[in-house]
Amino acid sequence: MSMAIADDYSASAKYDHLNASDPLDRNLFFIKEHVGFFKASNNYDICDPDTGEIILHCREPKLGMLTRLLRYTDYKRMTPFNVHITTPTGELLVQVSRGVSLFLSRVNVTDGAGQALGGFKQKLFSIAGGFSVLDMQDNPVCELKGKWTGWDFRFLHDGEELAHVTKKWSGIGKELFTSADNYVLQISDLVPPSHPIRKLILAAVLTIDLVLKE
Repeated sequence: MSMAIADDYSASAKYDHLNASDPLDRNLFFIKEHVGFFKASNNYDICDPDTGEIILHCREPKLGMLTRLLRYTDYKRMTPFNVHITTPTGELLVQVSRGVSLFLSRVNVTDGAGQALGGFKQKLFSIAGGFSVLDMQDNPVCELKGKWTGWDFRFLHDGEELAHVTKKWSGIGKELFTSADNYVLQISDLVPPSHPIRKLILAAVLTIDLVLKE
């Protein structure tokens, strides 16, 4: 891992409490979208891919009536969203939000206390999928690159892979090919536990689904 990210971790250590049971400290996540014909809100479960245990909830709890109605139209991609990532007991860990988007998306990420963590800026002319992952000062932290048609994305920092999103995962002695609405996030060991970029990566994975796929 580069010195920049290592330095960020040292600086953030005084604010983050390292907890071996922190669900964000694991490296493997199975993300399952709630599907339904009349589904307006964006809801996901994040599970342990080995056991199927739900470790995080992703919900859109405050969906306005106008936004709800527009979600059933061709303007769905332009609608705002505010997704809460919580523990199964309801503790808010991360919020992922965007206002009305007419062209390129700018997504903001805050922690459970409402403190800014950073965000994402969609790249111009990157229809296939591409975001700059930014810290709270709008400095690039890493790049999200890939193609939504193959649903294979990588988070890259100075040529190093920090995380990988895929529908194909080799684990527990067999290959898993997920369905159209499910995928696996694997975070590299290069990313230290409790590093704030973990929250940004998880938020970015939801952003792929909300902005590029919908």
